[in-house]
Amino acid sequence: MEKWYIEVKKADFEGIADRFHISPVVARLLRNREMTEESQIELFLNGTKEDLHDPFLMADMERSAALMANFIKERKKIRIIGDYDIDGICSAYILQKGLAYAINHSGIADGESRQDTDNLLDVVIPHRIRDGYGLNDQLIAQAGQDGVEVIITCDNGIAAASQIAYANELGIHVIVTDHHEVPYEQKGEERIYLMPPADGVIDPKREDCKYPFKGICGGVVAYKFIQALLCQMEQKQNEEKEQLLEECFAFAAFATVGDVMELTGENHIIVKYGLKSIAHCNNYGMQALIEQCGLKDKELSPYHVGFILGPCFNASGRLDSADRVLELLNAPSKREAMGIAAELKELNAKRQELTLNGVEKAIQMVEENGLGMDRVLVVYLPKVHESLAGIIAGKLRERYGKPAFVLTDGEEGIKGSGRSIEAYHMFEEMTKIKDIFLKYGGHKLAAGLSLPAGSAEEFSRRINEVCTLKNEDFIEKVMIDVPMPIDYISSELLDQMKLLEPYGNGNRKPLFAQKGVVFEQGRILGKNGNVVKGKVKSPAGASFDAIYFGDGEDFLRKIQKCRGLVDIVYTPEENTYRGTTTIQVEIRHIKFAGEETK
Repeated sequence: MEKWYIEVKKADFEGIADRFHISPVVARLLRNREMTEESQIELFLNGTKEDLHDPFLMADMERSAALMANFIKERKKIRIIGDYDIDGICSAYILQKGLAYAINHSGIADGESRQDTDNLLDVVIPHRIRDGYGLNDQLIAQAGQDGVEVIITCDNGIAAASQIAYANELGIHVIVTDHHEVPYEQKGEERIYLMPPADGVIDPKREDCKYPFKGICGGVVAYKFIQALLCQMEQKQNEEKEQLLEECFAFAAFATVGDVMELTGENHIIVKYGLKSIAHCNNYGMQALIEQCGLKDKELSPYHVGFILGPCFNASGRLDSADRVLELLNAPSKREAMGIAAELKELNAKRQELTLNGVEKAIQMVEENGLGMDRVLVVYLPKVHESLAGIIAGKLRERYGKPAFVLTDGEEGIKGSGRSIEAYHMFEEMTKIKDIFLKYGGHKLAAGLSLPAGSAEEFSRRINEVCTLKNEDFIEKVMIDVPMPIDYISSELLDQMKLLEPYGNGNRKPLFAQKGVVFEQGRILGKNGNVVKGKVKSPAGASFDAIYFGDGEDFLRKIQKCRGLVDIVYTPEENTYRGTTTIQVEIRHIKFAGEETK
């Protein structure tokens, strides 16, 4: 269910428009995105890479960079341990590139060859099924057997206190770079945060971290660490170093979108400039993947990263090994890269088919077993590939408007992933019953978990018992920026709206609304029948092409019943087809005449 609201936040819109040379409509859009200070607006509209925060503002950054610089000078063997998702892979690649540069530019010791320096650094991406998320005892033991002297984590480690203690026992130094929530114990009203016993812990979510923007991903933390390390080692600025940092910046932006971070504050700048760097970086693997996905010479958007390129990264970690993506990014030639990119694209197609089958089974279970009555959906699909659990959980959340967990059988016990709604902090709710888990972690809106075999029903019962969601929490709030007739749409307005790009999580596309428009000339497009193309006409006579994404047959059936009279929430946009650009209206939400708002 949906309920439509109009944003009523107040400000001097005319004054803001005059000061920043924007339209009052854009000024209102900025205010609706909680920008109340002129400094915030200035940063959002005109911020550049020079406005990004100093890496050394992070707790433990200076100490960790100094330690790593010393480890490099002492020629200690370093292992990067990442994760198998987009953020974890990008983070590992950023550290690999940066540390390799630092090692190779720290001077070759007497009797040492360049091959010797190459042997000082390697990367391990945990296998999703064998290892699960993050550090485990086996990874630490293997590092000890391989003579590793330093482990640096990325996109994981903050919740691995026992594993890091084990590394300490083996004499292995550990530096953690992460962005996940710090585990804690609740004692009455007090939270006792549980920091891992590492040599350095860099995580903006640390309670004592003074870094101004907490919402960065693991890839950005890794990028900031490389910046700090090269500064600590007093590496002189040169073209090679600039190219290195630019490539690392590009992958930090890719990770930011791939990990669905909010595109506000620093993230907005990183993605705004980083997407341009992705399209033009000299990485053979990324260029090959862009070409294989039909995006060559196109201006990349968060949509391209989140729904076309990124899933090819994730498919490898889900169905095969994320090592294949690292091979792609480290490919020595375009020819070799193209072969790997083609494999990843094909693997993603297979993942899409398996996901569709899993979603159908999950919906069937919810409908037939009465699970829809629960406030938190828990669906146990023992035979579904565990790597697809998170995607299926996301589809259930979208369909039912409730937090959803999908559980499946792993090699040892039960594995699962959850996706949440805005009113439900998934990590905190799981912490209330943390004794049931073998392992768990995550954010407000997403989480992963491991359970003992046979405990699926117990988990479902207990997570629902502690749930405090109310009926109103399940009603999706559609926040309309401006109630504006389509008559006001113009090329000038669209040009102004481009100042807000890139859009994404936390910086959604603007939503306008008008009552009493007529939808006509509707026809279904797309092989799945989930696109409707037509025209919308206002009472004053303005008419634009319109597009709607959803069940095409159901949409046209309702249009016929209400004789085309609808209220719409929409976003105006440019549509380029065969070299011709026109204005169209994307219908985001719709109310058919005579029907309750849905």
